[in-house]
Amino acid sequence: MPHCALRAVAKVFDLARQDVAGYEGYASQLSKLFGAGDPVLEDVLDGLFFIAMADNYMHPQEIEYLQRVAEIFGFAPNDFARIKERHMGPDKADPYVVLNVPRDASDADVKQAYRTLVKENHPDRVIARGVPEEFVQLANERLAAINVAYDKISAERGLS
Repeated sequence: MPHCALRAVAKVFDLARQDVAGYEGYASQLSKLFGAGDPVLEDVLDGLFFIAMADNYMHPQEIEYLQRVAEIFGFAPNDFARIKERHMGPDKADPYVVLNVPRDASDADVKQAYRTLVKENHPDRVIARGVPEEFVQLANERLAAINVAYDKISAERGLS
């Protein structure tokens, strides 16, 4: 990750910790550096969710802020929903949204979606992107949420 990109990521994190005012310029800068929907931007969004959930409650203003950042980063509404669900906790998250599959998806489609998400979100891939250690920890949490979602659907459907 280029040094200027690390500074921009750090600035977005610092702004999120203090106040959401002024974040749009930094979010736009990051989006231009990496390109819309880049996996690094999903890492940043995960980090912002982590900060928002520091008090174990997602405030409506925080959701609006995160949704706006996701829009600036080039994520579609369904991508934002999928990312958000991973942070709602295992008891509240809709496993179908986490895996980005409809409830009537075939078992094969559920398994394929799970495998794809595991591959895309594996911590080794995050390490290969050269992001800070905190992002690797977030990737571990992301993968855990994906595994929990798949386990819930598997139990519900009797998949092995």
